[in-house]
Amino acid sequence: MPGSLAGLSPTPLRSWQVHALDRLSAWRQGPFLISAAPGAGKTRPALELAHRMLVSGSVRRVVVLCPTTPLTRQWATTAATLGVQLAPDAADPNPPGDFHGVAVTYARVASDPGTWQAGVTPDTLVVVDEAHHLGEDLAWGTSFARAFSAAPRWLLLSGTPFRSDATPIPGVRYDDDGLVVPDVSYTYAQAVADGICRPVAFVTFDGTLSWRSGEDVIESSFETILSAREAGRRYRTAISTELPDGLPRILKEAHAKLLALRAGGHRDAGGLAVAADASHARRIAKLLGEVTGHAPVVVLHTEANAARKLTRFRSSREPWIVAVNMVSEGVDIPRLRVGVYASAAKTPLIFRQIVGRFVRTIPGRQAEPSWVYLPADQTLRAHASEVETELRHALRRDEPGAGEPGEDRQELQRRATEPSPMADFVPLSAEFAAQMTLFGPPVEGPPSTPTAPLDNRPIPGQHPSPDVQPASGVHPAPALQPAPVAAFQRRADLREKRSRLVGELHRRDGRSHREINAWVNRAVGVNRVESASIEQLQRSIQTLLAELTRASRRAAAR
Repeated sequence: MPGSLAGLSPTPLRSWQVHALDRLSAWRQGPFLISAAPGAGKTRPALELAHRMLVSGSVRRVVVLCPTTPLTRQWATTAATLGVQLAPDAADPNPPGDFHGVAVTYARVASDPGTWQAGVTPDTLVVVDEAHHLGEDLAWGTSFARAFSAAPRWLLLSGTPFRSDATPIPGVRYDDDGLVVPDVSYTYAQAVADGICRPVAFVTFDGTLSWRSGEDVIESSFETILSAREAGRRYRTAISTELPDGLPRILKEAHAKLLALRAGGHRDAGGLAVAADASHARRIAKLLGEVTGHAPVVVLHTEANAARKLTRFRSSREPWIVAVNMVSEGVDIPRLRVGVYASAAKTPLIFRQIVGRFVRTIPGRQAEPSWVYLPADQTLRAHASEVETELRHALRRDEPGAGEPGEDRQELQRRATEPSPMADFVPLSAEFAAQMTLFGPPVEGPPSTPTAPLDNRPIPGQHPSPDVQPASGVHPAPALQPAPVAAFQRRADLREKRSRLVGELHRRDGRSHREINAWVNRAVGVNRVESASIEQLQRSIQTLLAELTRASRRAAAR
């Protein structure tokens, strides 16, 4: 049976999470959709459910699907605090012996859905994070449906349960009007009212913009109605880094707000500027460096150390981070309070995901407001107006071009608005000023009054003590304890130590790494180190240390 770390989560369950778990207690098969605002805590009820089902024996394995590799590690780290051990970025659904399941990317499953289909059994719980990435007729959606057809339960999670291309999401129910029908819904407005999410104010900028379009020079503000082509060029002029009274002015005012928030008591408050592409991000970073006197952190998804940069920024006091799509969803940086929206994408999905980076709260602090600065583009203003009302989104099945094979309409819109080296378009000037704050200065939300956490949680594989109350009951909060180390982190540390010892033994007696690894594997009874359990890795380290001691004695005796 897999090992487990005792659950030490000090944070209490929120009332909406208790409600979700109550609804889940009657769930036996089929898909189940939890639609909850970004930052509201969708991960927690999913992991609580997984823990309970592992304890009861109703499932023996958990598979979590995520959009990106860093999110698989984030899930595994969080799961360990609740007693569930997940192997991140797994190659198949069969984890090493120390684990209760795996966390994997959609892309990994799509690359070989047959292997996953062969390994998934009826006692597998499937958790789908950010389920809107799946489309019924698209590669990730079809491979997912095939790979997990044998699993009787799909728990779907999303803060934005709709797609910009209007493609249905596998497992999601729709009403006669094409509206999503979640099994549990917790809106952004509810989260703000409960003090779980920050309110967000949008500061829009408008003025006179001019650009060369072919042989013509066009001058306009965002109030003027233009053709789609010229409206796109107007927006690209607005987010150009080359016009000093345009985007650079927005950046200056956003930084002034960040300084005010830091001076007002939130000393490590952070800012995020979302750029159109990598080149645009570097130019924005240069501007911010000139404004602040300090080079901001730049995170690009193409960089090998992007995830580590995000992790460091989360716990640092660095004022600004600039990114493209590394922060669109799932990234948890609660200290973000100020944003600059300079992304080329203007779809409702991308807009909400980016705004979702600024709604997360810090335990022990009141849900203070965040501020997002953006050009007064009519599309963006419409999205901002809709955020507060949490409108349900329909599938516009009759929309021209919906569901074009092999093409994501979100990508098409991104291409239509992003800066490009087109010869007939040149941004010339921008004179911006803050025009309005949508929703006005937001009202401070009341502090949250959540229910108490689950205490004395049983460890998977063990029987609960007779005096343990049902998991849905209310219990006193446990004393704060050091967070447990996730099994995947412990395993990685042991593998690294074993590798160092193999290298040291190679230097001592001349045997190749392959020979030493094969010898150690035979000694501890494993076929390959990738499948070794934590206990086997510990024994392999002891074996190597003993052999190194003998080698040292032989050398001393010569």
